[in-house]
Amino acid sequence: MPRLHWEDFSPGQVTECGSRLITRAEIIAFAAEYDPQPMHLDEAAARASLFGGLVASGWHSCCVLMRMLTDGMLAETSFMGAPGVEEVQWLAPIRPGARVKARATVLETRASRSRPGLGFVKFRLELVDASDQPIMSLMVSPMFGRRDAGVAGRAAGAGKS
Repeated sequence: MPRLHWEDFSPGQVTECGSRLITRAEIIAFAAEYDPQPMHLDEAAARASLFGGLVASGWHSCCVLMRMLTDGMLAETSFMGAPGVEEVQWLAPIRPGARVKARATVLETRASRSRPGLGFVKFRLELVDASDQPIMSLMVSPMFGRRDAGVAGRAAGAGKS
């Protein structure tokens, strides 16, 4: 049974979702499987690149953020997926040995007009470094079940024949 529903989110609310150490082995393993570019796989090639050393794939950072968000918040909610991602920004590289933290900030909420059993919560999701500086930012409006879905459904249907 979910502990948090759409009604439990409000603009300005910030949820910290733990921290994680990003290792060299993890960066290389992810890149080998999903983003085999030299700056993510090969130390010598990475040193010769714009980055000056090995860095995690931006897609790796998205996956790390999703895992941390799920473990730190979503697993306790009535989360129903998202229709898409509005924006992703990779603001700084993630290097081996970096400790990152995940943060979710509620920007706005709105009830669905066509589906009274759910609502949307617009978040700015961030990975931040040890100095609390954003490394990556993602804007998304996932759907959450409403606690009072039955009441909302009956109210939406009132007066209709």
